[in-house]
Amino acid sequence: MGESAAGVKIEDISPVKKKISMEIPWTEVKTALDKAYKTISRRAKVKGFRPGKTPRKVLESFYKEQAEEDAVSNLISESYMDTLSKNNINPVTQPVINQNGIEEDQAFTYTATFEILPVFEPKDYSGLEIEKEEYGVTDGDVDTRLAQLQEMYSTLENLEEDRGVSDGDFVSIAFEGTVDGETKKELTTDNYLLQIGSKTFIPGFEEQLLGVKKGQNTEVTVTFPDDYHAKEFAGKSGVFTVSVNDIRTKKIPELDENFIKNIQAHETLDDLRSEVRKSLEEEHATRTKTELRNNLISRLLENNKFDVPPSFVERQVYYMVMDAERRMVGNGMPKEKAAKISSNLHERFRDDAERMVRTSLLLAKIAEKESVAVSDDDIEERIREVAQQYAQDYESIRTAYEKNNLIDRIKDEILEQKTLDFLEERATIKVIQKTADKETGDV
Repeated sequence: MGESAAGVKIEDISPVKKKISMEIPWTEVKTALDKAYKTISRRAKVKGFRPGKTPRKVLESFYKEQAEEDAVSNLISESYMDTLSKNNINPVTQPVINQNGIEEDQAFTYTATFEILPVFEPKDYSGLEIEKEEYGVTDGDVDTRLAQLQEMYSTLENLEEDRGVSDGDFVSIAFEGTVDGETKKELTTDNYLLQIGSKTFIPGFEEQLLGVKKGQNTEVTVTFPDDYHAKEFAGKSGVFTVSVNDIRTKKIPELDENFIKNIQAHETLDDLRSEVRKSLEEEHATRTKTELRNNLISRLLENNKFDVPPSFVERQVYYMVMDAERRMVGNGMPKEKAAKISSNLHERFRDDAERMVRTSLLLAKIAEKESVAVSDDDIEERIREVAQQYAQDYESIRTAYEKNNLIDRIKDEILEQKTLDFLEERATIKVIQKTADKETGDV
């Protein structure tokens, strides 16, 4: 079937979407129908007739719908693929077909709508001027990290001195809340642990417990915020009768030799400080590289504007939603709850997903133009890195990637990284030294 025999119209719906409108003359439609009936005749079982000998009129009374469906399918498949080939069109989605079936002695018409890759020439990607922020590690940074370690190993101990509740204390309380003079079950409990000053309870509640001693009762009056999660209480006043069951204080371990040996197996404080400094330097180096790459990508996207296939964005959103769900489940959330939460994240992820798709397409174009390629050795090296990272043998990781068809994804990831390396090498980078208390710029 060729364009000489069929009327073809190709429209650009958008830079990434096309529509083919096809009109196939009745002579070709009739040929397709005859072929369909001939195929059906060979396998049709009609009482009184041998296979292949059933008259056409009899077949039409039993198999008309099937024959027309088969003819339509063949007409569309052949003409669609022929049109794509002759016009050098490469769809990235399955076509959406609209057709109204076959009518006797009438041309058959249909439309096929599909997405394509954007056609563009990457520009202004070499010699980009970007900033690179390098973060120095100060003694203060080390002290802060050590304090965080001490906080991690802190314990709660019963208050020994005779005093009331103070800021920072952890109190175990029982309370009964009333709103509009009515006691509310959801505002009542026998045992609730609250850190005073954490601002995690109803505004004004914690402050009114200051000075109350263990075993004492007090009355607390609050006003629920207008955006309180329980809508029936929002904006209303509430009165709580509160009993202080227990008061505990946080005990932070001393930064001494015993503490150091217990958490890091180091011999001295200097050893621990050196290890902490090294860890911070590695974190800052990773942060610097990530921010540099993000700045590089942002500048690339500013210089290259083009549409992306909506299906690519939807697929990326799907991957991001599934990843979010897996992380929630991995952190202990029930799968049903994680699925419900993740299902509401589509729109939140959409802008980032589009940026990721746009970046991937642009880097692929640059790689093609600059002959950046991925070798088999590059893939092997990446798989070995993954195996080492997860303490597994190479063959099992390789097999898993092949089984799940992930080799091409690894190849794409490596290609993007190599292309970014290529662009970074040719960029003009302004280094900005940053610490907690000062910034300096070097060219």
